[in-house]
Amino acid sequence: MSASQTLSLPDNAPLFTRLRVASQCLKVLKHDAGNPTAGQTFNLSLNVNVYASIAQRLQRGEEGRRLLSKRPSLQGKELDLAALERLPEGSLGHQFARYFRDNKIFPFETTLELKSDIEYLSKRYRETHDLLHVLTGYGTDVVGEMELQAYCLGNLGLRTTMFVLLNGTLGLIKEPQSGVGRSEYLRRAWAAYRRGRASPQFLDFWFEEHWETPVATLRARLCAPANG
Repeated sequence: MSASQTLSLPDNAPLFTRLRVASQCLKVLKHDAGNPTAGQTFNLSLNVNVYASIAQRLQRGEEGRRLLSKRPSLQGKELDLAALERLPEGSLGHQFARYFRDNKIFPFETTLELKSDIEYLSKRYRETHDLLHVLTGYGTDVVGEMELQAYCLGNLGLRTTMFVLLNGTLGLIKEPQSGVGRSEYLRRAWAAYRRGRASPQFLDFWFEEHWETPVATLRARLCAPANG
């Protein structure tokens, strides 16, 4: 049995247990960065309280209750990328499919069983990552990934985004990437964080119902202006 197969987060786990499981996940992710089980378990282990708060908020509204009841999915097995790419150019579906083709990557997949709204929201966050690249316009290079982490930190306050951002920032300060200097990088990361804080929370948005909507329309609706 592989290390990732043994990862498990008990129900109502105390902080010490969650930190221990997070540490185990990091050991797996160090050698297998794309491991979906380790990635989602790491995300859940540090963000249980944040997702619980979001779930409580969603339960107070009709649309939020519908989302938690229907639990729409953006996993790879739910997506027909070929059909999405045939949608009008500039639409969310078309741009989303092109994103995967252009970057030679595949949609998020997980085998974890969803036993609660909290676990569903953890999965939902993981599978919206690539959609957020399309919507926000942040690149998939190292700096762009850090900008997206900063955006999500501002938008949702997830502890994992803070962890990834701090580690990524330390690395970029030591070794600047793509000709982006330290001051430029810090300015961009701070701008992304402020943009995330100024934007509506995205986690409860039904992207599946907007494949034909222009990205520009959704960006104006879901993302604050990208002011430097």
